[in-house]
Parts: sequence; structure tokens; C-alpha cells
Amino acid sequence: MIRHAWISAHADVTQKRQCVLAGVSRTTVYVKRKAVLFVEADELLKRLIDEEYTCHPFYGSRKMVVYLERCGHRVNRKRVQRFMRCMSLAGMAPGPNTSAAHPQNKVYPYLLRGVPVVRANQVWSTDITYVRLARGFAYLVAVIDWYSTRVLSWRISNSMVAAFCGDCLEDALREHGKPEVFNSDEGSQFTSVAFTGVMKREAIAISMDGRGRAYDNIFVERLWRSVKHEDVYLNGYATMVELLVGLTKYFAFYNTERPHQALDNQTLQEVHKTSSGGGAMIVDKYRSKGRLPVALLSSGTAVKEIGIESESAIPIAKTGAAPSSCEKLSAT
Repeated sequence: MIRHAWISAHADVTQKRQCVLAGVSRTTVYVKRKAVLFVEADELLKRLIDEEYTCHPFYGSRKMVVYLERCGHRVNRKRVQRFMRCMSLAGMAPGPNTSAAHPQNKVYPYLLRGVPVVRANQVWSTDITYVRLARGFAYLVAVIDWYSTRVLSWRISNSMVAAFCGDCLEDALREHGKPEVFNSDEGSQFTSVAFTGVMKREAIAISMDGRGRAYDNIFVERLWRSVKHEDVYLNGYATMVELLVGLTKYFAFYNTERPHQALDNQTLQEVHKTSSGGGAMIVDKYRSKGRLPVALLSSGTAVKEIGIESESAIPIAKTGAAPSSCEKLSAT
């Protein structure tokens, strides 16, 4: 056992006397204790950032700094930016380098502008989120079907490398066939040759979110909110093994048992298998001259055009009404 670990701040003997008896320098004890406090403070800030981002994914580093200050934590923006980069979080608003591609990787155009999603396996999407653990952290990647929002495959890793994203995609293709279009952001994991090569091999059209398309990944963001609030935060997983076991149970429940209000209380598996009752609404922010932005609402087979009074309105529910901030993410 390391001798400086014997020193206790709550012992009856003074810390100075304890250091003499243990034969260690007081400076060493104080430095190591300070380092532990820094780590604990960092983990607390990451937890607060993660929880707030899950409810308000449009928060960038500036708003997150204000939120932390209101929680009693004075922290500069650079530190918050570092945490958010580590956690793979970016505010859902147009801005520079929110999902930076590798400079040597090809970035593909966005193909879903004004496109109604009217059947299962028409469009798939993927994203990565940060999951805090009692003893560290993990990254979770998932592939979902836009029509049913069913989770087709998922994987966890302790590093944000392209390989585990590619394995997740291969799992989805093996179990569910292939989509017509696959959409992702421009992150280096998704622009890598290894990842895009899988889609080229399967003759899948590659689509990537560009500037002004920040809300197109709202389907996956809603999933992350459900996963964290309904499972991760409640169970407080300590290790990767515990997280793996817990998420395996949760995603089975999420796909096959949990009723979804936006789908008339059907399960995601039912909607995906029957290709009936689902659909995606996509806001076209790039309006034509003299026209308001148009949202395309699919109800399985019929497609309706709905005028939107404001560009800030991001409707999700089948009624076409624009929900409030947290309701945007809780329609399922």
C-alpha cells in the first residue's frame, strides 16, 4: 500500500504528525489530494453538462457556462469547450466546426432537403453520445431508422474511434438489410474511408448534415434523451460491463415493449416491420422566393405540406404543431 494513502484529514492525530510517522513529505500528500479534488470537480462539471445537454441539446459552450454559473460553478468557456469536445457534445445550431471532419476525408452533400420519409429503411441515421460512469466514461453509438425511429444497432466503447462506429453499421446491415440513404454528421468517424467504404460497397447513398441542418439529427437526440433519463441516470452504472448489460435490456424494452405516443402507442418494432404508422417530418429551411419554409409530414403513405410561421419552429408531432423546447425531444 502507498504510504501517503495512510494520511487522513479526519484522524485524531495531526496531518503533520501522521506524515512524520509514515515517513512521507507533507507536500506530496497535499499535491496528490489536490489532484484528486480536481478530478472530482471535473467529473461533477461533466455530469452537469451532460444532464443539461440531454434536456437542451441546442446549448453550446456559451449557454453552458451561464448554466454552470447559475448552479454555483464559476468556470471559463475554454474549460467547458474542452469538456464538451471530450464528451462529443456540440450545440444544435449552425456554427463553425461543430462536427469537424478530418481534413483528408471527403465530406458528402446533404440529400434529404425537403424529402418525406414514408417507409421503413428509406433513411437511416447515426450519432455518438457520451455516457458518464461512476468509474470513468463511455461512448455510445447507435443506428436508427428514421421512419420508425427503431434502434437498429448500437455499440459502446471507451474511445471515440471509427472502428466501433463501422462495426455498429455492419451489425445493422446484417440484421435489417440496407437503407436507401444513410445520414450522419461530418464527424471524422463518419467521414473516414473505412466507414463510408461500407456504404459504397452496399450502394447506399451517403448524406451528411451541413450548415443550417442542425436539427436534422433531432431523431437521434430524442433517443439519447430517453436512454439517459429512463436508464443511465436512474441506474448509475459504474463500469463498462454494467453499462453493456443494462443497455442490452433497455434497448430490447425500447424497441419491443415501450409504447410511443407519437406512433399511436405502437412499439417501434411494430412500426418498422409493418412500415405503417410512422414517418418523419423534415423542415426545409431553404425556402423558395416568396414562400415560407415547408415541413413535409408523412403519415405512412400520405404526404401533406404544412406552412410554418417561423423558421425557429421545428415540428415533430404528427399534428404539425411546434412543441416547446423539451417537448421537441420527448415526443416518443
